[in-house]
Formats: sequence, C-alpha cells, structure tokens
Amino acid sequence: MLKFLSGEPLHDPTRSSLAGTEVKTTTCYMCACRCGIRVHLKDGQVRYIDGNPDHPINKGVICAKGSSGIMKQVSPARLTQPLLRKQGADRGDGEFETISWERAYSILEERLGHLRATDPKKFALFTGRDQMQALTGLFARQFGTPNYAAHGGFCSVNMAAGMIYSVGGSFWEFGGPDLDHAKLFVMIGTAEDHHSNPMKMALGKFKREGGRFISINPVRTGYSAIADEWIPIRPGTDGALFMALLHELLRTDLVDHVFLKRFTNAPQLVVLDEGEREGLFAFDPANGPPGDGRHPHNKLAWDKASGRVVQAYPQGVEEGRDLALEGHYQLEDGTRVAPAFQLLRDRVASCTAEWAEEITGIPAARIKLLAREMGETALHQAFELPIPWTDAWGRKHATTQGRPVAFHAMRGLAAHSNGFQTIRALAVLMSVLGTIDAPGGFRHKAPYPRHIVPNYRAFNDPAMIKPNTPLNAAPLGFPANPEELAVHADGSPLRIDHAFSWEHPLSAHGLMHNVITNAERGDPYTIDTLLIFMANMAWNSTMNTMEVRQKLNAKDANGEYKIPFLVVCDAFQSEMVAFADLVLPDTTYLERHDVMSMLDRPISEFDGPVDSVRIPVVEPTGQCKPFQEVLIELASRLKFPAFTNEDGSRRFKDYPDFVVNYQAQPGVGFLMGWRGKDGTQHLRGEPNPKQWEMYAQNNCVFQYHMPEDQQYMRNWNQPYLDFAKDKGWRQRNDPVQLAIYSDTLQSFRLAAQGKTQGRQPPDHLRERIATYFDPLPFWYAPLENECVDTEEFPLSAITQRPMAMYHSWDSQNAWLRQIHSHNYLHVNPVTAQAAGVADGGWAWVTSKWGQVRCMVRYSDAVEPGTVWTWNAIGKGKGAWQLDPRADESRKGFLLNHLITEELPFGEKRISNSDPVTGQAGWYDVRVKLRPAAPEEAGESYPQVAAMPATPGVLGGARKVLSYFVNRKS
Repeated sequence: MLKFLSGEPLHDPTRSSLAGTEVKTTTCYMCACRCGIRVHLKDGQVRYIDGNPDHPINKGVICAKGSSGIMKQVSPARLTQPLLRKQGADRGDGEFETISWERAYSILEERLGHLRATDPKKFALFTGRDQMQALTGLFARQFGTPNYAAHGGFCSVNMAAGMIYSVGGSFWEFGGPDLDHAKLFVMIGTAEDHHSNPMKMALGKFKREGGRFISINPVRTGYSAIADEWIPIRPGTDGALFMALLHELLRTDLVDHVFLKRFTNAPQLVVLDEGEREGLFAFDPANGPPGDGRHPHNKLAWDKASGRVVQAYPQGVEEGRDLALEGHYQLEDGTRVAPAFQLLRDRVASCTAEWAEEITGIPAARIKLLAREMGETALHQAFELPIPWTDAWGRKHATTQGRPVAFHAMRGLAAHSNGFQTIRALAVLMSVLGTIDAPGGFRHKAPYPRHIVPNYRAFNDPAMIKPNTPLNAAPLGFPANPEELAVHADGSPLRIDHAFSWEHPLSAHGLMHNVITNAERGDPYTIDTLLIFMANMAWNSTMNTMEVRQKLNAKDANGEYKIPFLVVCDAFQSEMVAFADLVLPDTTYLERHDVMSMLDRPISEFDGPVDSVRIPVVEPTGQCKPFQEVLIELASRLKFPAFTNEDGSRRFKDYPDFVVNYQAQPGVGFLMGWRGKDGTQHLRGEPNPKQWEMYAQNNCVFQYHMPEDQQYMRNWNQPYLDFAKDKGWRQRNDPVQLAIYSDTLQSFRLAAQGKTQGRQPPDHLRERIATYFDPLPFWYAPLENECVDTEEFPLSAITQRPMAMYHSWDSQNAWLRQIHSHNYLHVNPVTAQAAGVADGGWAWVTSKWGQVRCMVRYSDAVEPGTVWTWNAIGKGKGAWQLDPRADESRKGFLLNHLITEELPFGEKRISNSDPVTGQAGWYDVRVKLRPAAPEEAGESYPQVAAMPATPGVLGGARKVLSYFVNRKS
C-alpha cells in the first residue's frame, strides 16, 4: 500500500525480477514517427516500454515520448465510456450522462441513415493526426459525402503538394535526405518532432563520418543545435533565399545540364504567343492532343545538333541529340517558343543575393557562398556507385550518378501562405543540382514517386451527390486542371471547407481549419452532423481559439445550434470533448489494431517498401473502442456497398477482418506482407486469414528490399516503374519528368485570365488565381502582411513542437509533464530589452487579431525579428484532468489566440491560408511586445472557465502511481 509522504522507497530495485514478465511488440504512436517498440507486461499491466532493436525504422532507439507510453495508459484524462450531453446543458459546460455503446450506435445509425437517404453532404467527417485515411476516406466516399479531410491542411499540405507537383514525391513519409551518401546536408524549417529517432540516428552517423550540416531556421533548437553552422532567417522568407540561390547557381553555371535535359521538362518548349496556349508547352498536332499534367507526352524541344524541333520524348533522348536549355525559337507555323529553363533563367535574373538579403536578413555574401558550396559539392564532389540501371527509354547506365547534397524541410516552410511556391522553389533548386532520387540527395520512398500530376482525381461532380449512393471518386486528390475542381456551375464551392474550389484549387488534404467557421456561417450550405476524430478544434487545432469556441455554441433565431450535432471521438478529455453532443471513447495505441499501410501512410525505407501494424498488447480500458471498429460497425449498419454482401448482410466481422479481406484492387490490400492463403506471397496476393498472426510473429513489421538496380532514379527507372505498376502502387509505368515549369499551374492561370473556354473562376477570384498560379516559382510576402502594419507589429511569431511532446496529446502524461509543464516565449535579448521585458518576466504579446500574456525567456538561439514558443503546452483549466491550478493553464499559453482564421478579401473574408493549397498560415502572424504591469503578472491570458470532470474518466493520481506501487508485490 502506498504510504503518503513516507520515506520508504516505492519499490526495491534489488528485488526487481523478470520472472513472470511478458514482452510483446507493436508500433509506437506517441508521435508520427512510428517506431517499433517492445512492451513489457506483468500481471497484464504495462511495466516498461523500450525500442525494438529488430525494427528497421528505429533499430531499438526510443525517445522520451515513446518510453512514456505507460503514463498514457493510466492517464487520469482517459475517457472510458460513451457520453451524451445532458438535455438542457450548453456545449462547453461538459455536462454528460453515460450511455451504452448500443445507444450510441443507435443514435448515429438513425441520424446518419437519415442524412444518407436524404442529403449526404449534410454529414462531415474530419479527422486529426490519424494514420488511417484509407479507411476514413473510404467511409466518407461510401457514405456519399464530399465533406471529408484529415489534418494535413493545417499541417504540411504545402510540403506534400509543392513537391509532388514538382518531383513526384515529398519529404517525410514519402522521401527524405540520403545521409549515408551525402557530404553536405542543409536542413530548412524543421523542428525536432518530424522523423525524430531515424533523423537523430542518421545525423549522428553523418557527422561522425565527416559530413557538413547547415541549419537554416529562425530558431536554433533540436537538430539545429548540433549543426556545423546555423543560418538564422526571417520566417516566411525561405522562398526568397531559394530564388537567390537559383540565381547564383545559374549565374555561375553550377547546374547539372545532363540531368536537366534528360530527366526534367527544362528543355521543353513553352509557347510565348498570347492566346489559349500561352505559357503551355508546344506540341505536334499530328501526334495527338497536347500534353498536360495528366498526359505529359507530345511536347517539343529544340535539338541543337540538328537545328530543328524534335519530340521531347522519345526523340529528345536519342543518341546524338543535344537539347537546348536556353534561347528563343520559332515553330514552323511561326509560333514563338522558348525552353522552360530559359524562362526560369529569366525569372531568377533579378533575384540577386542583395535582393534576398533585404528580405531574409541573411548577408548577400553568405548567400553567394552557400550557393557555391551547394553547387560545387553536388557537381565537383560527385561520385558514381557501381550500380547499373536501365532508364525508361531503354538506355542502360553502367553506374548510378551520386550528387552528395541532401536537403530536408518541413512545416517551417509549409505553414505559410506563400509556402507552396516556396517549396516549389526548393524542389527546382534540388532538381537543377541533379539530386532527385540520386545517391546523396533526395530519395523517394515507396509508393512514391507518383506521376506529375498523380492520377488521383478528387471528387468533383455535384450531380453525383445522391441519396444512398457512394461517390464516384475519393473526396481528396490532386487536380490537374480547372475541370477537376469541386465546384458548381457558377464556380461556388462544393465542399463545406471550400477545398478544391477556386479559393484553394490544389488543396490535396482539405481545409480542416475552415470547417467549423464555414459550417456555423452556412457557407456554402449548412450541415447537420460533424464528426471529429482526434482533433482538438476547441483549443490548439484552431487558428482563432476563442472565436471557434463561440461558433461551436452559436445558435440560430430559433435557439437551435447552427451546427446541430457534434460527435467527438477521442481517448482523452481534451478541450474539444466539452463541446460534444456525443462522445465516443477511443482506445490508446496499446489497445488497438492499426495499420501503417501502403494504401495510406507507410513507413517505407529508401531501399524498399515497409508497412507495419499495431496489435493490442493490453485489453481496452473500460468501454473504449477503437475508432476504426466504430467505423466498420457503422458502415455495416448503414449497409455501405463496400461493407456488405449482395444480400445486405455484413461483409466484415470487425476491423482486423476488414484489413485482411478488403482489397483496393485484386491482390492489393492494406498490408503487403504474408499474403496468399498460406502467407507465402508478398506485396500482392489474395487475402491470408492468418496475416495478423504473421505480423505479430515478425515484430509487427514487413520490409521488402528491392533489387539494387531499382533503388535509385525511380522517376525514370524502367524496371522499378514496371515493378511499381505491377504491385498496384502506380496506375501507369511511364516516366515521371520533373516539373521545373508547371503547365498545371498555367492552366489555372489561363482560365483566370479568360483565355480558355472551360471553367472560369468567379470574377472576384480571377486576379488571385492569375497571381499565385505562376508556372515558375516566385517569392511573395505572406498574405497577412498586406493587411497588417508591419512597422506597428515588427516581429514574427512562430511555434515549434518540442521533442518531448506531440500536439496536445501529452500534457496529461505524468512523466512528460516533468519536462514541459508550461511554456515561455523565447525572445532574443536585444529584442526583449528594447521592449523593456526582463528575462523571466511577464509580457503582453499583441497581434492585430488578439493578445496573450505570458512569461518571456531570453535566448540567443532566435533571430532578433522572431519570437517563438513550444506548441500546445498551454491548456484550458480542468481539461485533460489537470488540476485547474496546474502550470499548463496558469503559466502555459497558446500562440493560437494571436492568429486569425480569415483575412479581409475585398468586401468579403477568405481563409488565412495558402491560395494554392489552402495550407493554414500558422507562421505568418505579426506581433509586438510590451511588459506586463506588476499587478498583471502571475497568470497567463486569456483564461477559460474550468472544465468539470467528465463522467467515466480514470481520474486521480492513484492511477498514475499504481505502476510503482504494484512493482513491490
């Protein structure tokens, strides 16, 4: 028995024994890194978690978050049973009654069944940082609603879209830096939470072997702390740096000409004459329709060897050809044309280092030196691996060319309203150096590279939204032209979040941050039921937290909620739970089946595909059910075609059964490993009823090593392209030419300029589309700067996620709270002292949109024009079962209170997001700083009313301490 304030040890380490201990393997979910872990159990309870040395991702390494999963299991904030808001209680009051799962299912079955039979778009499903979008997206599609998205729109859709539309893949799950072969590594805009353990391992090895590491970031934390050089940069100006680097590389001819001519669209001829083909690639009418984003062939180039126009492919890659990268030419019909690379040279001509210095704060001399270091390392320290390969045109290459300059970038580049074009500029920079899928450069991870544009069209047909009818396409995808937008005939949005509309055409992940505001406003229509999974929209997942909390409670003239029914599924009592009408208690990752699938977000390595699973290591707590299981049950009850047999009976017993037996195409399911009835087939094969058992016997992970000749140059590697098509990863096996110049973007611009006959944007959006859909990358200031006096608000404010916490998940974790119980605003001493704020003192941080009161810490590791803090440490009082007096709510704070969700736009307002993709502009906010008065110090501002304890939560410190107490027995 625990003796309070006793000096007796909680357990005697000399009596510790492994006797009776059981070890199970699974996959961590304390962040999105998805490391392999070993869970040690005794008497059915988790006793210890360590890294699995036999797992290919982390090889036994584990971080503070991963080892603290024990405390997640016994968190006082654990929800344990379904809850229904009490009749007469207001949202936000947190007043619930407990109900059975059968009643919860009945409520949802009746409500959703009615919506599906009458107006399916009245149902919206938006999910947070989940890893099962293949299932949630399928559920939405089968329901018949276009209103589905995941968290990517407020995370890093700019990174995904900007690179996929340029090179066919992106950083994070789908590609990364090859530090095994690199000599120079440049990391930009990356905090310490992305790819945490693998990146730490790779960086350690890279530095031990003499690699040079440069970090470009407004803040020097985490990975940047061990960089050989830190180059501070002003937030939102990275694109200007990249344009200046391109200027210098082209000026000094540090460019991989051979790579550009053969593997990119740099030599392809662009029409210069005004008209409907202006800015598009020239084509030969005799060879069929013009090439475009979906069909990149039938494009022309100028062959200097013969002095005439040739087909870019296959003629342009024949022996003896010498395609022009520069110059101006005329076709036989007199059409004026120029190679795309010439247009890039023209674009960057004025982007000098001196120009970029004024924008970025980086001295011009350092920019020039950086460009020279990149170019000389890539070209003059190049090497060849003795790996032969065959390209898509049949040419056999005896070796594989290495380009030892690797880059890595993430949310610091993406979370700006200029992020798409910034990331396009980075992709073009990597391309002119020849680093794409080359040893030592950026390497793809299966199932990438995709085609440019990926052949996944988002749902866009209003006529297909019919009662009891699945959509004819997935809700999310990659538009290739204006005809693929999800808009009505008048150009108005089809979706509640305005994704894939003229406001944000290439919003590949949707706009989760717009859902509540648009639904409350009824723009473009009202909805009935909003189901939110694992997204804290009443707190840190919202750009204007206090206003959104009001919108969740907003009522119409009849006293009815403007969002009539709100369902929240979560494992913990987050701030969002208090606003729910119906609460569904989710399990933790140690209590559930999960898949990290090639259909969704795998954990592939450079040398081949990798997928993994979670298998329950303990029983669910209380009445918790995995959200996947809830979806399978609802889909079966609502008789979705994909989930039922022809006679209407249930097709899948449960979620594990669904994972094994569902096939996206013949032989292709959620898991690659141990397919076929006897488990002897891999990558593709019929379902195996014992597939889960085989994963459990193999550390919950399957890894396939591709032949060495398929591991590089995969955009153009014909054996790999054939292999990927055969395994269902790609729909076609033709090469993926890098888009130095994007005719996809130009097709939208031509529509906005009224030069094409197809879909046209509404008049008020024409200038916006024409400006930002430039086929060549360019830099522009974040959109917030246009409506804020940057002299009055001179500082940029940004957040980073700490290495010891992820989103808002872990502030209730008893171990991790000891590392971060509250946060400070980190300010350069020069900046803070000029504002009269003391180190450790309280200060007001004010933007045009709001203000917060917080504590300040001096830091030389932040550039003077930037202030920053850890993300999501601050909490609402009483949430997450924290004591209302806890540091998280009294001293912690959210920067979100300073950010606006919308910006003025003519006589209207528009999302504070990237105009191309809808990426939330989290890092664009401008602020000023002043000291708090002595009587104001002591508590952060703003504060919210304390959230009462939710019925059924575990609660109490006793549960947290039980781990130690039981060790004595």
